[in-house]
Formats: sequence, C-alpha cells, structure tokens
Amino acid sequence: MAATNFDLNGKRILVTGGSGFLGRQVIRQLQLAGAELNKVTVPRSQACDLRSMENCQRVVEQQDLVIHLAAHVGGIGLNREKPAELFYDNLMMGVQLIHAAYQAGVKKFVCVGTICAYPKFTPVPFKEDDLWNGYPEETNAPYGIAKKALLVQLQSYRQQYGFDGIYLLPVNLYGPEDNFDPGSSHVIPALIRKIYEAQLKGDRQIPVWGDGSPTREFLYSEDAARAIVMATQSYSQPDPVNLGTGSEISIKDLVALICQLMDFDGEILWQTQHPNGQPRRCLDTTRASQTFGFLAQTPLEQGLKDTILWYKNSLAPQSSD
Repeated sequence: MAATNFDLNGKRILVTGGSGFLGRQVIRQLQLAGAELNKVTVPRSQACDLRSMENCQRVVEQQDLVIHLAAHVGGIGLNREKPAELFYDNLMMGVQLIHAAYQAGVKKFVCVGTICAYPKFTPVPFKEDDLWNGYPEETNAPYGIAKKALLVQLQSYRQQYGFDGIYLLPVNLYGPEDNFDPGSSHVIPALIRKIYEAQLKGDRQIPVWGDGSPTREFLYSEDAARAIVMATQSYSQPDPVNLGTGSEISIKDLVALICQLMDFDGEILWQTQHPNGQPRRCLDTTRASQTFGFLAQTPLEQGLKDTILWYKNSLAPQSSD
C-alpha cells in the first residue's frame, strides 16, 4: 500500500508515556520528522491518571494525533506479583483513551502494544498473522491480553467509524534512560545494574533467573522510536506491525556478552527455580520494512555499550545506596 503521508508539521500531538525512556526518544524523532515541540503534550501520571475517563477526555481535547506509549509494565517478577493491576491498568488506560480520542475527533491514534501478546509457542520468527493462534506465556498473559484487546478496539473503530488507528508490536526494548529499578526492570538493565553492583562490592558471583536457555530479540530504543514515527507518518492499515531486528540471542549468550563488555569474569548462578518466561522470541519484520520502510540500525553490541555507558555516567553513583 502507498504511504499515507501524515504530515506532522503544525499538528497538535499527545504522547502518553512521553517522559519514559521510549517516550523521550519518540519526541526527539517527532522533532526530526517536522513536529513542533511546543505542540507536543506529555501528560504525567502523577497529575493525570489515564485510568480515569475524565482525564482521558481532557487530554485528547483539540489533539490531532495521539501516540499511546503509557503502560504499567515490568519484568517476570512484577508480572507474577501484580497480574491484576497489570491487566486492569493497561486495559482501562487504553480502552478509554482510544474511545475519548475517537469522540474528540483525533485524526490518528498510534497504539504501541507488546510482544507479550503473542502465544507462548508461536512459530519463530513471530508473524503478525499468528497473534491469535494460542494463549500467551502465563506470566505475561494479563499484560499481553490487556494490550491485545486494544488492537481489537482499533480495528473495530476503523471498521465502524473510519477511525484511523494503528497498532505496533515492538520486541523487548533497551537503551539509555531505561528503568534500572531491580523491582521492575527488564533483563538488560537488571543485568547491567547487577554486574556493576557486584563489581562495586567485590562479589565474584551474580544470580540470574532461569537456566539461560530462552532466546530474546532486543530493539534499541532510538530505533524503536524512529519506527513509531515512520509508521505514524506512513502507515494506515488495520493489521498490526512487528517492530524488531529479526535476530535473537539466548539469555546465556546475552549475559556472557554484557559480562564481557563490563569486564566481569565472575560466576553466573542460574536460579532454575525461577521461570524462564517464553521459550523463544524473534520477530518477522517483513511487514514493517515493506509497508513503511523500517529497518533497525543499531547492532546489539553497540547498543549495549551505549546503555552501559549511560548507566555508569547517570545512575551508577547511587547504585550502592
């Protein structure tokens, strides 16, 4: 399908989650693509709880474009500890924001979903057409299903109302400004912090959940942001689109690579009593390249170096508190 060319110049843009690590990159990419910073609104969760319909209605007023990045999300630990919150918060934020945007006459809605929506045993590489062929991995399911429901909503609103909503499925993201909180971080920032703190204390061992066998695909946050903005400008179809690199790495090899980049030669204690999560994750990225020309540019090793450097320069001095 030909590009739709949604021109960002002069548009009033709402970016939920715009102060997060992906959101800040998306705003930078919006600027590079012609958006005006003084027309970009970023609601903060402390002042604007998007689980409230009134707040959703208020923030979408007079907006031309909504990019919905806000999510209550974390790693396996948070998924196991707070499944009900993850389901309710993500469903209510998204459902109400989409409905309010449609009612307010927003011209385009960009919803960023999650790789957790895919079935537990999806054939690798994951193709968008396999999204409904099974139940998600159990620890991810409440979050993944809440986010997947928003795809159905956008497709329904397009069909009935002609509402221009698109749905993007990024693989696991990482990069500078990521969440390094040990209680809710994903695997890459969690490992970087764990290794750094072990070095600080002189520890020769670090514990890592699972047995290292699962594979994951990782997309650098700047690449993800560029993909989101490219899709905003040039994609207008009901079908979901994967955003990724198309290559996977085992957790065991990822740990070895981060240890090598951080000069840590201690022992890895695999905590096999903890879950592995989904066995494999790797995306088919054909649709993104064919429909709006996105290809990831940042190799994993370079992205990890940049993330480690950012952590050491920005957060590491407080890590030992």
